[in-house]
Amino acid sequence: MIKKIGFAIMCLVTLGMNAQEGTVSPYSYFGIGDSRAMGTVENQMMGGIGMFADSIHINLKNPAALGKLGVQFGENFGITTYAAGVSHKMLRFKSFSEQQSATLTNLDYLSLAFTLKKGWGLGFGVMPYSAVGYSLVSEIDNGINPAVTNQYDGSGGLNRVYLSMGYELTKNLSIGVTGNFNFGTLTYRRVQSVEDVQFGTLDERNSRVNGLDFNYALNYTPMLKDKHRLITSLRINTQANLTSENTQEVGSFSLVNGQNIEVIDVNLEAQGRRRTDLKIPTTTTIGLGYGEEKKWFLGAEYSFQGLSSFSNDFLGVENVAYENASSLALGGFFIPSFSSFDGYFKRVTYRAGLRLDKTGMVVNNTDINNFGITFGLGLPLRSFSNLNIGFELGRRGTTSADLLEESYFKINIGMSFNDQWFRKRKIN
Repeated sequence: MIKKIGFAIMCLVTLGMNAQEGTVSPYSYFGIGDSRAMGTVENQMMGGIGMFADSIHINLKNPAALGKLGVQFGENFGITTYAAGVSHKMLRFKSFSEQQSATLTNLDYLSLAFTLKKGWGLGFGVMPYSAVGYSLVSEIDNGINPAVTNQYDGSGGLNRVYLSMGYELTKNLSIGVTGNFNFGTLTYRRVQSVEDVQFGTLDERNSRVNGLDFNYALNYTPMLKDKHRLITSLRINTQANLTSENTQEVGSFSLVNGQNIEVIDVNLEAQGRRRTDLKIPTTTTIGLGYGEEKKWFLGAEYSFQGLSSFSNDFLGVENVAYENASSLALGGFFIPSFSSFDGYFKRVTYRAGLRLDKTGMVVNNTDINNFGITFGLGLPLRSFSNLNIGFELGRRGTTSADLLEESYFKINIGMSFNDQWFRKRKIN
């Protein structure tokens, strides 16, 4: 067992290190990029809610759910669950006068969880935390002075390695905690050129970022009637204290062949910007749901983050401000007949949800919000394993205030296997 776990850790970290590029959105220019820690496909297809817990799935958003892992199978039953998710995203960017399209395929998470004993679960894995990936061009031509062109490019992102533990204190009360280590490199580059001038100027900034945050969770799920259960959840994702080691190069280059003419390292130490702090404020999430075991569930979650205190002093972006962020999500599932033998699709889990995110970013004095509709299927395989397929339609931003409206269609595929899948059948 120890060898299997050790091998799994190496696979998770190795694959996760290569899962860094994850966006082509111009809005990844701000903050530390686009947030990528969205949970499993099961979470995402219910509008992103994370309160629900069962005995066979990993819940990346709610460590208290680990206390439920394997519980329904009895006192001496141990379960190990493996989960992985990928996504393919089709995007359309629309301004007041034109539009462009792009596609993107990503690895979203690799995770493993297992029961230490009944009511006590442990999980670990790797996933992208944020992503930077944009290419923007700004032209200034007033008809009097020579035209000036600025090109902005960004790449990189942060990955997250996590360790979670959940424990069922009583039959209906579970607690959990996740420790996250975030790390990665962010690169920002601006190139400026002037019409009919042979040389251009460049400004390239790199930030090597790492730091910790913690996610605490409490689930209370009492039975209200013979079959129906009330599900309540409280999660607190503490402030992420990230440290950024920065470098900056400025200089000139030839517009003819692209070669650098003179590039120097900026003395950031003298400016007090060689090492800066990035504090991602605490996010608090409360959830309330209701449902019938192995039949249906409907829930809602509200999240709040005091993002107004965030700043990235090293980049010094002038046209953005931050205010408090919030999110409202609604979602659920329906299973026609969990134990049906006469129809496969009666055992399928049908999920759907929606969410409205106030991102907290204010660009050109305009709020940047996001709205998404989600739906999908959980296809049962043998031995409590399943294939989850989901879809998401959404829109972020606006075409007003010289901004871009980002429309997207996302396809998610998630696999969830447990150790029963890999055990050989024996005939006595």
